[in-house]
Amino acid sequence: MDTSKKKIWILDDDKSIRWVLQKALEKNNYNVTAFGNTNEAINQFNHDMPDLIVSDIKMPGETGLQFLEKVKGKFPNIPVIIMTAFSDLDSAVDSYSHGAYEYLPKPFDIDNAISVINSAFKDKNDDLNDIESTNKIIGTSKAMQEVFKQIGKLSKSDASILITGESGTGKELIAKAIHDNSLRKDKSFVALNSAAIPKDLLESELFGYEKGAFTGANVSKKGYFEEAENGTLFLDEIADMPIDLQSKLLRVLNDGSFQKLGSSTMIKANVKIIAATHQDLREKIKNQEFREDLFHRLNVITIHLPPLRERENDILLLAKFFLSQSAKELNTNIKYLNEETQDYFKKLNWTGNIRQLRNICHWLTVMSPGKEVGVSDLPTEILKENVYNKPANSWEDSLKIAVTNDLTNNLQNLYEGYIEKFEKVIIKAALNHCGGKKINAAKILGIGRNTITRKIQEHGISAKD
Repeated sequence: MDTSKKKIWILDDDKSIRWVLQKALEKNNYNVTAFGNTNEAINQFNHDMPDLIVSDIKMPGETGLQFLEKVKGKFPNIPVIIMTAFSDLDSAVDSYSHGAYEYLPKPFDIDNAISVINSAFKDKNDDLNDIESTNKIIGTSKAMQEVFKQIGKLSKSDASILITGESGTGKELIAKAIHDNSLRKDKSFVALNSAAIPKDLLESELFGYEKGAFTGANVSKKGYFEEAENGTLFLDEIADMPIDLQSKLLRVLNDGSFQKLGSSTMIKANVKIIAATHQDLREKIKNQEFREDLFHRLNVITIHLPPLRERENDILLLAKFFLSQSAKELNTNIKYLNEETQDYFKKLNWTGNIRQLRNICHWLTVMSPGKEVGVSDLPTEILKENVYNKPANSWEDSLKIAVTNDLTNNLQNLYEGYIEKFEKVIIKAALNHCGGKKINAAKILGIGRNTITRKIQEHGISAKD
C-alpha cells in the first residue's frame, strides 16, 4: 500500500508517546503531525485535513472522546484510533460508541499499532456508532482488553455467540454486556441454565406449554423463547442440554420458529442466541453427547474468557471492588488486604475464578476481625488449598510460601528449623558443585574447613547425598 501521501495526526499529552509513534509512522512513509492537546488539532482543521487520527483519551482540557465526537460529527469518514492507559470496558465501548475505528490499550506494541493503522486505511467501514455502556466489567489484562473489543464490535451483529471459559469466569456477565450494548438493549435479556433445570422439565421451560399439555399443566405458560422475544436468550451450560432437545433447538435456530408443548401452532422466534459452556464441546461431539451441526450453528462467533489465574493484574483490582461492594451491602467498614495477603492472592490458583474471589471477599468482610486482612485471616479452605497459578519465580517466593503454610498449621520453632534446612541445602549444593571436595566447597561458601566438616556431621550429609 502506498502510504506516502497519507496524513496522520497524533494527539497525546505525553511527548515520548508522540515521538515514538511519529518516528515509527514516518519510517513507514506516513506524513505525520503531532499535537499535545485537542485544541491544537481543532485549529489545524482550518488549514489541513488528516486521513487518520490517533488520539489518547485522557488529556488536559477536552478529552479524546469529546474530540472524537466532534471529528465524527463533521468528518465521519476519517478513521480515529483511540489510545488509553485506563483500560476498562467503559473506555472500550465508549470509544466504539463514539465512532472509533479501533481501541489500543497502553502500553501497546508499536508493530501492532502500525498494523492497526494500516488496516484502517484498507477498511473504512464503521458500524459501531450506537453502543451505550451500561455494564462495568473490571479488567486491565490483555486478555480482557480483547474481550472488551469484541463486545464493542458485536454491537450490531445478530449472529449467534458462544462464550467459553471455566466455571466462575463471568460468562453470564459478558453475555449481559453484549446484550446491553446491542440494538436489542431495550428488550428482555433472559437467561436459562441447562444444568440447573431437570432434564424432563427443560423443554417445557424453553418452549412453554399449553393448558392440558401434560399432567399438572393447569394453565398455559410462556417459555424462555417467548419471554426473550426481540431480545436475547442466554443459554448457559449448553453442553448439559439433552441430545433430543438439542435437535429441537437446532430446528428453531434454522427455521426461526417453534411450537409450545401441546400446540400445533408455529410461533416465530425473533431472538438473539448467546450460549456458554465451561466444557469442551468438541470432545462432547466425539463422545456423541453434543450435536456437531448445533455446535457450528452456535459457534458463529466465539468469545473465550481467561481464568482468573491468567489475569494476575486483575486479581487485586477485583478483590478491592468486591471488598468495597460487600462492605456497602453489609453497611460496614471496608476491609483491605495487607501486602503479604495481596501477594498470596496473586499466587493462588483460584479454581473457582471470579465467583470464588467474590465469595472470599464477602466472607472476609463478615469474618475478618480487623480492617487489615492478613494471610492468617483467610478461610481454611484457601489456606489448605496450597495451589498456585505458577511455580515460584525465586527461592524467596518458595521460602515465603513454605513459611506461610507452616504458620497456618501453627508449627513451632520455625526459625531454627528453616536455618537448618537452609544450611543443609546450600552445603549439599556447594559440595556437589565441587565434586565432594570440602576445602573447595568451604572456600566458595566463605566458611572454614572445620566449620563445613562440623555442619556436614550435624546435618547427616553423606557422600551419597
